Order: sequence, then structure tokens, then C-alpha cells
Amino acid sequence: MQYYAGLDVSLEETAICVVDQTGKIVREMVAVSEPEALAAALAGTGLSFERIGMEACGTTAWLHDGMQERGVASICIDARRANAAMKTMPNKTDRNDARSIAQIMRTGWFTQVHVKSRRSRQWRATLTARRTVAQNLRDIQNAIRALLREEGIKLGRPSSASFIARAREAAGGEEALMAAVEPLLAVLTAMEQQLNRLTKIVMNLCRSDDTCRRLMTVPGVGPITAVSYVATIDDPSRFRRSRDVGAHLGLTPRRYQSGETDTQGHISRCGDEAMRALLYEAANALLCVSRKWSSLKVWGMAVAKRRGLNRARVAVARKLATILHHMWSDETDFRYGKEIAA
Repeated sequence: MQYYAGLDVSLEETAICVVDQTGKIVREMVAVSEPEALAAALAGTGLSFERIGMEACGTTAWLHDGMQERGVASICIDARRANAAMKTMPNKTDRNDARSIAQIMRTGWFTQVHVKSRRSRQWRATLTARRTVAQNLRDIQNAIRALLREEGIKLGRPSSASFIARAREAAGGEEALMAAVEPLLAVLTAMEQQLNRLTKIVMNLCRSDDTCRRLMTVPGVGPITAVSYVATIDDPSRFRRSRDVGAHLGLTPRRYQSGETDTQGHISRCGDEAMRALLYEAANALLCVSRKWSSLKVWGMAVAKRRGLNRARVAVARKLATILHHMWSDETDFRYGKEIAA
């Protein structure tokens, strides 16, 4: 008899459901959301499992690695596809979700999600921290601009290095205004220091990795984009073709086909949003900033002439995702022309 287990993971507790090959529920239980507790609960059933599945969530990678170390092989499944099966339940409960996941494991109607390595997760944590600091830094700058604008003071467009000095000088004549702005400037100073610190960490990661340095030979691709790409893809061999990376990052158009209707819409925007934004910025730098021409830039400018610059940026971003994967897989540098490498 074959048995399948479904785990509905939450922050504190995990609902577990075990079914046999006919779909009959064999056992249901609740365990603490810890690797050792889940492994012990599954081992305590005395059953040999064909597949054990859990939804992709914030703690999935930690639980997956911990259970693997204890000899329990689990599968991380795509939450969007699993959600379609869970909607068949009349009531949304952890118990019913575990039952749905168990049935998904039995029927095989799931898409397995790649669990990234520990190194990639650590790199992504550093990149996420840097992006969070940068976003909050811009929010505080905009808040200072708004406060000064209420008094008729316009800062213009000072550089990031001169923003604090310019704001302090502009608000220096108003004591009440300075009392509100000065604490924000102090926070801004501390955040700029931490942003520089995190940026230096990312630079060191890029400098110490051969793949990142190779990806930076592409015009428009800098250290942040290179490190983010390596951390996002993690293992290039999990893609059968390099062009599949563009679809994985949500840079391919949606399609709706039914009968005589067959339309293509905007890009799907699935996958890593931050990586997609970085590739878009790299494409913009390649088309509008880089002065050195390449076959990729010639192709992008031709698309811009036909369809507009915004569509060309998206198209070049999709090409960059494919080219970077190909360079990583073949361990080759970027070639500006179509000449054959030696």
C-alpha cells in the first residue's frame, strides 16, 4: 500500500493528513512547526511514504532542509496551483488544507518548487535588507520634501550626497520647521551609513564569485544585478533551456486562447519582482546609457523603433535573462558581436 502526506504549515503548528493510494484518510494529526517535531510525527505513523508535500511559504526552506537532514524527503509545491485544488473545500481550515495537499500528492497534480541553497538564501537576505533600507531612505527623503514644501521651500534635485546639507540649509531659518526636520535628517544619516555598509557587503560577494564577475561583462549589468541573478537562479541546471528563465521571471506575455479568440496580453509578472525590476534597469542602461554598441543593443533599438522604448526595455530584459543563463551554463563571457569565440 502506498501512502501520501500533506502538511499545511503555519507559524506555530502544522496540520498533517495521511492518505492511502485510494484517497482514503488514514491519519490526521497536528505537530509543532519544527523540523524535528514534523519528522518525529511522520516517523511515528510507522508508514512508508511515497510523497510528502508542503506549500511554499516563508519557513518552507528551513523546514525542508531540517527534515532532509533527518531522513524525511519532502516536496515543496507551488502555492498558486495548490490553491486551485484547495478551493474545492467548502470551508477554509488548516485541516482541510492538509487534506487537499495530501490528495494533490496522491494524484501528482502539482508543480514542484525549487528550494534554494543556503548560500543563495543568505545572499537574498543581504539583498533584501539593502533594498528595504534604500526604499525607506527614499520615503524619508520624500517626507522631508513634503514638510519643506508646505513652507514654500523647494529643494529641487540635489544629489544623494548633498541632500542632507541642502535640506538643513533650506530649513535653517525656521526653528519650528527645523525641530520637525532635524530628527528625520538624523535618521537619514544613519540609514545612509547602513546602506553603504550593505552595498559594500554585496560588492565583496560579487568580487569573490567568478560567476558574478563573468555576468558583469554584459553592458548594463552591475554588481547588484549580478549577485541578485545568481541568488535567484541558484542552480542553472534546473532550467532545460536558457529561454525558460524569461518565463520563470515573468517577462513573457500572457496568452488567452479559446476557439477563434487568441490574444496576447502584458507580461505575466510572476516570479521574483525584484529581479525583474533589476533586469529592466539593466536593459534601460544598455539601451540608453551604454555607449558601446553590441548586437543586443542593435536588436533592442530596432524593437524600440517598431514598438516603442518601453516595450524594447522589457524585450531586452527578457533577452538578458536568457543570455546571462547561457553565459553561466557555458562559462563564457559576453560577446558584443556575432563572431565565433576562439
